Amino acid sequence: MVDLFEEVEEQLRSDRYRDLARRAWPWITGLFAAVLLGYLAYWGFAIWQGRNLETATSEYQKGVDAAAGGDQKSALAHFQAATKAGAPAYKSLALMQEAGISLANGKPADAAKLYDEAAAAAPNRIFADLARLRAALALIDTAPFPQLQTRLAPLTDAKRPYTFQAREALALAKLMAGKGAEARRDFSSLSLSLGVPEDVRQRAQVDIELIDSGEAAAAVAAVKAAATMPPSAAATVQPPPAAGQGAPSQTPSGAAQ
Repeated sequence: MVDLFEEVEEQLRSDRYRDLARRAWPWITGLFAAVLLGYLAYWGFAIWQGRNLETATSEYQKGVDAAAGGDQKSALAHFQAATKAGAPAYKSLALMQEAGISLANGKPADAAKLYDEAAAAAPNRIFADLARLRAALALIDTAPFPQLQTRLAPLTDAKRPYTFQAREALALAKLMAGKGAEARRDFSSLSLSLGVPEDVRQRAQVDIELIDSGEAAAAVAAVKAAATMPPSAAATVQPPPAAGQGAPSQTPSGAAQ
């Protein structure tokens, strides 16, 4: 009799397990399908991203080579192709290169617009602030001082990557706006601050001497000439890697001439 009860109980338990499995099976199947679809989507996205990066790298390098050879039309075509490839870092760099060409052709407003687009497309603050700084410098001769101050003041924050270059540019804007005393104080502060790149410090000292000697125009010319050069140290953008070697590093170079 005991064996009969145990056999019935085992049968009931087996029936419950089968019923539970039948009810759980659709959920298990759905979960497995979701995991599989997620993996396939990630795998497909990685392939798509890799191809886009390779295209962007190639087009960007072709643009740099064409620009170095003086072929602006071809350079612009390659840079525009790089911006459409879907790699944020190269889109930002390519837009800065396009802006540099516009600036070289005497179109500062167009250059500033492209730099602003580069800042919006940038994958990080290193790229974005470089583009913002260059946008302000592109407008240094044409924009009113309040506009330049609005653009440059946030970049002078000590936590921003190009604080010293932005402080120098803002001092230049003040000097060009006839605020010689304020500009001198700013240059003096730059020359004495810790951590200032040596080239920026030396220019600040020269500018102070020029202002004191009544040659403010020469100081303006000196700072403007320096402003056309790539920012030093952390503000340089390293050349893009060869195709398939990944995105450019966070310290961009040669990005915008």
